[in-house]
Amino acid sequence: MKYALVTGAASGIGIAISRVLARKGYGIVMVSSSQKHLMQAKKNMAKRFPKTKVYTIKEDLSRKNSAQELYNKVKEMGVIIDILVNNAGKGLIGATEKIDINSDEELLYLNMVTPTLLCKLFLKDMYKRKRGSILNVASTAAFQPGPYNSTYFASKAYLYSYSRAIRHEAAKHGVHVCTLCPGTTDTKFFEKEGIKTPAWAMSAVKVAEYAIDGLCKNKAVIIPGKTNKLFRVIPSEIKLIAISLLKKPGK
Repeated sequence: MKYALVTGAASGIGIAISRVLARKGYGIVMVSSSQKHLMQAKKNMAKRFPKTKVYTIKEDLSRKNSAQELYNKVKEMGVIIDILVNNAGKGLIGATEKIDINSDEELLYLNMVTPTLLCKLFLKDMYKRKRGSILNVASTAAFQPGPYNSTYFASKAYLYSYSRAIRHEAAKHGVHVCTLCPGTTDTKFFEKEGIKTPAWAMSAVKVAEYAIDGLCKNKAVIIPGKTNKLFRVIPSEIKLIAISLLKKPGK
C-alpha cells in the first residue's frame, strides 16, 4: 500500500484531503498537535474507510525541531511516504504591533519553516526512489500583501515561491511538487480568530477534490474555483483596498 502523510489532518482541508486520498487507495499518516482531535479523526476515517490503514502522529509543528522529529517518527514506523501534504497552518488577525511576538514566531515556524524542512527531508527519499509527490498548501493570500493579517499573507507568499522553485528541481528526479492556493474556505480558521466564516467560503471537501485532482494531473498551481482564479489577476492596489476593508478590526 502507498502512503500519504498529511499535516493538520484532524480537521478542515487536512481531513478532507485525507478522505479523498483514502478513496484512491492510499494509507494515511495523519499529523496534528491535538491528540484528542487525532483520535476522533481516526475513528471517522475507520468508519468511512474500514480497509484503509491509518496512522496518527501527535506533533506540534510550530516548534523548532518538530520537522526532524516527525520525520524520525515516520522512519521508525517503517512507512514509505509517497505523497507529502504540507497543510498545517494558522493565521493571526490584527495590527502587527499588537499581535503577540511569540504567536507570530510560532506562525512563521508552522507556515514556513516546518514545511520547508519537511520538503527537504522527504525529497531526499523521493529522489532515491525517483518517484513521489508533494502538495504544499499556500493560499490566494500568496498573491498580495495582507494588512491586518500581514504575517499570514507573507508566509503564504513564501511557501508559494519556495514550492514553485523546488518543483523545477524535483522534476529532474521524477518527483512532482504542486502548490494549492485555496481562497476563503469553510474551516475552523475564522472560528479560532473569533470571526464569523464568510458566507461565500468554499467547502473544505470541494477544495480537497480540486487539490487531489490537480495533484494527480501534476498541476504547478491549483486554484479552486473561478472566483479565486480571478483574484489572482486583479491589480494589487484594488486587492489591498478590499483586504483593508475586510480585515481591519473595528476598534
